[in-house]
Amino acid sequence: MTSDKIHVYFMPGMAANSSIFGNIALPPERFQQHLLNWFVPHKGMSLEAYALAMCKAVKHPNPVLVGVSFGGMLVQEMAKHIPTRKVIIVSSVKHSSELPKRMIFAKYTKIHKLLPTGLVNNVELLAKYAFGETVTKRLELYEQYLSIRDKYYIDWAIDQIVNWKQSEQLPGLIHIHGEKDAVFPLSHIKKCTIVKNGTHTMIIHRFKWFNEHLPTIILE
Repeated sequence: MTSDKIHVYFMPGMAANSSIFGNIALPPERFQQHLLNWFVPHKGMSLEAYALAMCKAVKHPNPVLVGVSFGGMLVQEMAKHIPTRKVIIVSSVKHSSELPKRMIFAKYTKIHKLLPTGLVNNVELLAKYAFGETVTKRLELYEQYLSIRDKYYIDWAIDQIVNWKQSEQLPGLIHIHGEKDAVFPLSHIKKCTIVKNGTHTMIIHRFKWFNEHLPTIILE
C-alpha cells in the first residue's frame, strides 16, 4: 500500500528543473518518489520564507528530502519547519564555512552582483553558474535541464548562496559529495560520503551510483 511507502522528495539545483532526476529509480515497492521544482520568488523573499512556501508542496508526513547543490541548502531550511525522516544533500554544503573562498569573497565585496545574469538565455553561461562546467557538448541536454531562466530568480539564488547563514549542521544530515566537484570543492567539505570521480553534476552522470546506494542510505 502507498501509505507503507517511504516518500522521497527531490529538489534540483539552481536554475535546474526536476528532469535531472530522470534516471533516479528507487525500488517502487518501498519508495514513492516526488519531484519539486523552483518557482520565481517574490521580491525581497528570504530563503526561509521560500522554504516555508516550498514545504506546502510536501504532502506526506516525515518525508525524506533530497536536495542537490542550492537545492541542498533549501531542503535544510525546509527541515527546520517540518518533521523529516531524513535529509540528504548532494553536491552541496552543510554550513556556510564549507563555501569556497570565492563565494565568501563575493559575500563581503558584493562582486556577485556584477555577474552578467541578464544573459541567462545563454545556456553555456548558465551551465557555468549552475553546474560549474564549461558546456561544449550536449548543449541540448543542458537546455533541457536548465529551464529556470528568470533573471530575478538567478540574481536571488546567487545572493542566497553567498549569504547563507548556517553555522551548525542539521542533526542526522547525510552529505554525498563528488571527489571532483568544481562548484563546492571537496577540500572545503567535512564528513561526507565521497563519490569517486563524481563532479557537481553527478546526480545526472552517476545516477547508477545513486540507484544502488540511496535505498540503503535512506533505510540506515
